Amino acid sequence: MALTIGTMLKDGQQYMLLWPSQKQLTTLFPENRVIAATKLSIKVMPPLAVLSVAAMVNLQGIEQLPQALAVGAFFLTLPMQGLLWLGHRANQLLPPSLSSWYFEIHQNMQQQGCALQSPKAKPKYMELAGLLKTAFDELDKAFTKRWF
Repeated sequence: MALTIGTMLKDGQQYMLLWPSQKQLTTLFPENRVIAATKLSIKVMPPLAVLSVAAMVNLQGIEQLPQALAVGAFFLTLPMQGLLWLGHRANQLLPPSLSSWYFEIHQNMQQQGCALQSPKAKPKYMELAGLLKTAFDELDKAFTKRWF
């Protein structure tokens, strides 16, 4: 199933909000670093794009407006690249090793009394993010320390 760019951007935003930002996950997954860079670029790149266009036009003249707009457009697309990566990642199926880890965590959380949806037969990274977020939010640190 091919995803549209709009769907991937939306899924990337949801995945960014859903992924738990725990230091234990930083060594296992690149998501924490990508999310931090994407959040920073969402804040920094729009003003930087305006500043770069204004500086180029001011210093080099109106003749350089097309090149200045291209530089500004590049800066504006950087946050979208992070969201696209996150959206693509959210819709990828888990590899077999992570899939078995997903089912183990799900089973242990159900034994602890957490109210969870039934596990997906072929889980994706989005389902893993939701499960990990629930684990870090609802379970105590002693229980989650066993997995990390």
